[in-house]
Amino acid sequence: MENKRIIEAMLFASSRPISLEEFSNAIKISKDEVKKEIKELMKFYKKSAIEISEINGKYAMQLRDEYTEYAKSFSPIEVPKSLLKTLALIAYHQPVKQSELKRMIGSGVYQYVKELKKRGFINTKKEGRTKRIELSNYFYDYFGIDKKNKEIKEMLLKKMKQD
Repeated sequence: MENKRIIEAMLFASSRPISLEEFSNAIKISKDEVKKEIKELMKFYKKSAIEISEINGKYAMQLRDEYTEYAKSFSPIEVPKSLLKTLALIAYHQPVKQSELKRMIGSGVYQYVKELKKRGFINTKKEGRTKRIELSNYFYDYFGIDKKNKEIKEMLLKKMKQD
């Protein structure tokens, strides 16, 4: 089989970004060859509603922003809205203390934090009688956000205003 089509299938099937090393190990070709094939796929999808993007050195296939509104009603939400709202608050205010979150959203925060940590979206650290909460690397991978992008607050505000 052609390596490019195998890479395309892996990107399509994956629910998370994939590193060059993972592609290389899976199909037994060099990272340089993987990168070359991905660049060709990026060109192929240039005029499509689908794009292949690089996020923190990993690659993901996703819908272009301008088409997500049309497709979202056909795609089930994997993370419940209550968790997403809590996660958005954490992302906006991070690092944030659990006690501060409790003031914002009530006592349900304890269950939300527990579930978000279990799913790998956040990291917590004991700080006095409360916990300090920050986003994990998995959060950035899952949502396709470049960790170095300091404009996450503006992006979250824009998204929250749309909903």
